[in-house]
Amino acid sequence: MRTVEMYTSPFCGFCHAAKRLLNSKDVSFIEIDVARDPGLRQEMMARAHGRHTVPQIFIDDIHVGGCDELHALERSGKLDPLLAA
Repeated sequence: MRTVEMYTSPFCGFCHAAKRLLNSKDVSFIEIDVARDPGLRQEMMARAHGRHTVPQIFIDDIHVGGCDELHALERSGKLDPLLAA
């Protein structure tokens, strides 16, 4: 199983939706709260090619994108193979 990292903030509905999807698949992930640490937000933006919204999701070092992109991968049947690779 790959390492999944998700940059989040506590009151983000899209973050909660992405976490629900991963939890429904029994995928463990590392949650990085950027709300109180500007340094972590800068790290996220550097890794996510300037994207500043949360969530930003990475599977290993692959930038998946946000909640919409994660759900699109699920709908297209590409999420499970990406997680299992």
